[in-house]
Amino acid sequence: MNKFTILLLGSGGRESALAWKLAQSPKLEKLYIAPGNGGTTQYGTNVALSPLDFQSIKDFVLANAVSMVVVGNEDPLVAGIYDYFVADADLNGIPVVGPSKAGAMLEGSKDFAKEFMNRHGIPTAEHLSVDASTIEDGYRFIEKHQPPYVLKADGLAAGKGVLIIPDEQEAKSQLRAMLDGMFGASSSKVVLEQFLSGIECSVFVLTDGDSYKILPVAKDYKRIGEGDTGPNTGGMGAVSPVSFANECFMRKVEDSIIKPTIDGLKQENITYRGFIFFGLINVDGNPYVIEYNVRMGDPETEVVMLRIDSDLLDLLEGVVTGTLANRQLNIDPRYATTVMVVSDGYPGSYAKGKVITGIDSVSDSILFHAGTRRADDGTLLTSGGRVIAVSSYGATKEEALQKSFANIAKIDFEGKKFRRDIGFDLK
Repeated sequence: MNKFTILLLGSGGRESALAWKLAQSPKLEKLYIAPGNGGTTQYGTNVALSPLDFQSIKDFVLANAVSMVVVGNEDPLVAGIYDYFVADADLNGIPVVGPSKAGAMLEGSKDFAKEFMNRHGIPTAEHLSVDASTIEDGYRFIEKHQPPYVLKADGLAAGKGVLIIPDEQEAKSQLRAMLDGMFGASSSKVVLEQFLSGIECSVFVLTDGDSYKILPVAKDYKRIGEGDTGPNTGGMGAVSPVSFANECFMRKVEDSIIKPTIDGLKQENITYRGFIFFGLINVDGNPYVIEYNVRMGDPETEVVMLRIDSDLLDLLEGVVTGTLANRQLNIDPRYATTVMVVSDGYPGSYAKGKVITGIDSVSDSILFHAGTRRADDGTLLTSGGRVIAVSSYGATKEEALQKSFANIAKIDFEGKKFRRDIGFDLK
């Protein structure tokens, strides 16, 4: 049996869930997490490295006989970490789970993603990309469509670059503000979209560039307030499975979206070995792509990993060796839910360094740390807006949620907040 020493890049709840799953593999020799957080030390060794410091990553990989790099978040992928390894004679024998820089453009540029979908006949909303020189075209697009109006920064904006505006004049004003630098260089180009009305879900695929496996479908909840009110966050919770993502719907997803995406990447000679996230909306039973991400979602990973009843490292070995078709993916039939416990003030400004208590009394749930750190004396402290994801299994969605809420009651820190209605819109 091949044994792997893995470097996992990232520090959030997603990386905690990936580390939890990788640590269960008999193929794992050693797991490093860079930089990790206050909870990832349960699964491996935290390393004080930035995922964007490629030279330091190289030095660490060579010094510690790392045999696979798993990239959790999008920034290193968009910056080209896959290409960096391939181009370096010392590193090109060490596989990276994640797409090439060209493949990462599916997330790194919304304009690129939309044009890719156009080229390959993948269903998505009507759209137009504009910059400062073509802003008048943007105004005409707004005038032509009914409200609300969807404005997206072309580049990465930490999940905050999307505006949904109910008023035509405000949409025009915000378009100008975005092009004038509201989101920095990320909004020097803006994608305008027709608003689609429906219910969203997250579909995840693992691919070796040729074959693919469809992972459990999830639904996340972005708004800070119950009933999906208030500003968007990185995600307040998630549920899997998703009731409307039935066999008929998923057949449409596979035939009209997943297959054309994988085939399109091959046709364009884009190297892609890793996870693809399809942010979908169900419009009257038909799926449309809202966005691509080139990694697992957060907090969806905190339920998807619970439902993968196979060796994740075995699947990743299949990805990097081009043998994914020969690997087994089994799905746990139980429901999995996660509820995110966040800092007061999030997604705006919030205090850090609050003492977290009660995690040792949690039972029948799995805690995935997101924004935590350990003080020198071992005390667990808050260090982010999203602090801990509380994930649970259940025979029903309600049973799983009940377990998560019961354990959230045992966890305490000053300013603790969470949503009590995760999954409210699913039957």
